[in-house]
Amino acid sequence: MSDNNTESVHDVDAVDAVVVGAGVTGLYAVHKLRELGYRVRGFERGADVGGVWYWNRYPGARCDVESADYSYSFDEELQQAWDWSEKYATQPEIMRYLSHVTDRFDLRRSYTFGTSVVSAELDGETLRWTVRTDDGDGGGEVLSARFCVFAVGCLSSTHQPSIPGLDSFAGDTYHTGEWPHEGVDFTGLRVGVIGTGSSGIQSVPLIADQAAQLTVFQRSANYSIPAGNKPLDEEARRELKAGYAERRRLARLSGGGSPFMTHPQRTLEVGERERRKAFEKRWELGGVLYSKTFPDQLTDLAANHAARAFWEEKVRALIDDPAVADLLVPTDHPIGTKRIVTDSDYYETYNREHVRLVSLRENAIERVEGQSVYLADGERFELDALVLATGFDAMTGSLDRIDIRGRGGRLLKDDWSAGPRTYLGLGTDGFPNLFNLAGVGSPSVLANVILCAEQHVDWLTDCLAHLDAHGYVAIEAAERAVEDWVTECRERAAATLMMSADSWYLGANIPGKPRVFMPFVGGFGAYGEIIADVAASGYKGFDLIPG
Repeated sequence: MSDNNTESVHDVDAVDAVVVGAGVTGLYAVHKLRELGYRVRGFERGADVGGVWYWNRYPGARCDVESADYSYSFDEELQQAWDWSEKYATQPEIMRYLSHVTDRFDLRRSYTFGTSVVSAELDGETLRWTVRTDDGDGGGEVLSARFCVFAVGCLSSTHQPSIPGLDSFAGDTYHTGEWPHEGVDFTGLRVGVIGTGSSGIQSVPLIADQAAQLTVFQRSANYSIPAGNKPLDEEARRELKAGYAERRRLARLSGGGSPFMTHPQRTLEVGERERRKAFEKRWELGGVLYSKTFPDQLTDLAANHAARAFWEEKVRALIDDPAVADLLVPTDHPIGTKRIVTDSDYYETYNREHVRLVSLRENAIERVEGQSVYLADGERFELDALVLATGFDAMTGSLDRIDIRGRGGRLLKDDWSAGPRTYLGLGTDGFPNLFNLAGVGSPSVLANVILCAEQHVDWLTDCLAHLDAHGYVAIEAAERAVEDWVTECRERAAATLMMSADSWYLGANIPGKPRVFMPFVGGFGAYGEIIADVAASGYKGFDLIPG
């Protein structure tokens, strides 16, 4: 241990594994690690389970993956017992589901809530991790763990915009990623929403229902598709439950972890009538999978233009004022290169007299003063409340907040200063027995995250069982394997249109963050084959360290 760690492992709580986070990945990790017979301690900075769904309670918060697919597949009885009420579940229903799962498998007893992990430091001799926590009230714990499992989520570190005077705004300020649990009543208020990403697009229609005046400040227009949401009746639920096995099989073969396959031909290989029919079918399906209608939409610009033209035709038909439509139709990135949003009545909201859209592209916010927002040209907006729908320091932000030190005291944040370095998204050289699940270097945010969580946790627990069965104390990614995987991820992204958008996939929303495409773009099914092959080979690319 380093000099600043004076505790011996006999003075602290010694466990087999520490799991950081109680979202969909952390909960499943605790369950599976306990099945190995491990002593597991979980820590969650929120007061309850849920992860991103615990914090994101803004009006209209809803999953953009169908409820039947955004659910665990590991337990057949669980699948049959739970009834979803809608095609796309809202945040309260997802929280009820995760609470049900937690209670069903008695997961809370392994967690300490309201507590953050602030550091994890490797002892280079014992290869155990010293983990320190902070409960926010001056207390905390020190633990010694063989394995550190980070399940902190890709969208859990909120981004606050740098606007002069924002901190002193005299009205009420809310961030969609840290929404008050008691809710907010905007009735009769003058409200400003800054940002038109997913949370902005989902919340604007519901805020507009209450506010006397709503001003939406848009820097970049985004592509959104109506969810086509609908309630699920008993017959629909019976049909879903009867078809779960096939639905899951198809989802695991797919690019996005949902049971919908792309058209077998390329976009321009079919006639216009068939092409429009395929686009219409995906439009009616709703949501993010529109970008996967044809297999070449994110690799061929002409194919992308066809998808974009159909989208624009549909959206312009929803907006009364052509000038407003001009502002809402993106011109700076191909469709699908930023995550397509799933909305309910977003574009129609701008047809309401008390709703105004302000483009910040040419006329930025200059400052906030008192209860006023001033633009660069001097225009002033007097507001009672500001909603910051400004997103997250995605993918790496939550890890960056934790002091993680590997061999020789190497700081993970420094090791990743030019972009995250992982092998398969699972391990990093110099950091044995430390795993970051469903994050950088894996499909994560480009796929159904619950199936991503199961894919990673199942692989991990099989790996740890292999270590135990063969007398290994640790597993560590080899430096060459890390470099090769970083190169492969970069080259796969470069072969697509994804690099042409200033997206949070690249960290482009955070000033000073290196522009590196962080997820694995090759698809959920393909990634599953890769990691399965690594396991079958005896974990090639990893060093297995004997006791």
